[in-house]
Amino acid sequence: MTNENTNPIYWQLLDDADAIAHEACQRILTLSKQSIEKQGIFRIVLTGGNTPKQTYRLLKEADCDWAHWHIYYGDERCLPEDDVERNSLMASRTWLDHVPIPATQIHPIPAHLGAVAAARQYTDVVKKALPFDMVLLGIGEDGHIASLFPGHTHPEDELVHAVFNAPKAPPERVSLSVATLCNTHKLWFLVTGTGKRDAVAAWRGGENLPVAQIQPATGATVLIDRAAYGK
Repeated sequence: MTNENTNPIYWQLLDDADAIAHEACQRILTLSKQSIEKQGIFRIVLTGGNTPKQTYRLLKEADCDWAHWHIYYGDERCLPEDDVERNSLMASRTWLDHVPIPATQIHPIPAHLGAVAAARQYTDVVKKALPFDMVLLGIGEDGHIASLFPGHTHPEDELVHAVFNAPKAPPERVSLSVATLCNTHKLWFLVTGTGKRDAVAAWRGGENLPVAQIQPATGATVLIDRAAYGK
């Protein structure tokens, strides 16, 4: 299934969240091996939320060439470094603390410094990483991705945005820009649950949601379960 966008969106319908986690894990491992064989490095951007957590748990058990992985984040909440609501802490506890990726190759967003300072610092990190090999994204019930929300505007020339007045707590965040998220060889959405069904329908119906702005030149793949896809 594809959308009628200039850069195609491929939809892969799977039974449930468990099936998506296994599919995503295998795809990530395959791409990491290909990237490391080709260029000696694998650069992946992680997403937060409950949907990818199952994938991260599976990756924790994988036998992989972790020494060549570099980890980045699509967005982060401006909270203390040890706050359980931080995306980086979830990924660390679920996966990254359990595998031998060198600490210098894990690049959390320093959102505890505040949105403006963190966005400035992370811009320097991102510049050195582009293009990414893989970007993982979820979708919010309102159609937001990363911390890019409906109705918000950001300077188009920024690689990383300072986000204020987010409709979900906390209001201050940091997010990679649309252009940065699209600057990747592969991009996959992981979408599960009935709560996402309205946003998915609006996206497929052509509404101008943040998720609809994500159109990498290489296209994107949506791994979606039946509950989120609907009829």
